[in-house]
Amino acid sequence: MDDKLLRFFDQMPEALPLYQKFEREVLSRVEDVHIKVQKTQITYSNRHVFACVSFAKVRKAKERPPVYIVVTFGLAYKKESPRIDIATEPYPNRWTHHVLVSREEEIDGELLGWVEEAAAFSAAK
Repeated sequence: MDDKLLRFFDQMPEALPLYQKFEREVLSRVEDVHIKVQKTQITYSNRHVFACVSFAKVRKAKERPPVYIVVTFGLAYKKESPRIDIATEPYPNRWTHHVLVSREEEIDGELLGWVEEAAAFSAAK
């Protein structure tokens, strides 16, 4: 594990196992993934960025669990699900979706399917 990754989780070290499971699962399902740890997010890309992990405040403070990560992914359409906290269309036919994850069980086939779909969408651009 590199220093950049550890520094990223300084603000919430208890969330590191959530991230590690997410990374492991994405790398087992998506080929040619490049991961870049930045100050406010960790990006996953192939030709373009298709997903990010952050601590974005997608819920009001009182509605956020004490430990979480936010998984963000992009699709050509708005995905409808009660699990998606926020979906925005920053560009025509490009929807950004944010999902708050607070338990390892939430890194499941549904979420990973969305990320795989986002990776395919990104690779096809």
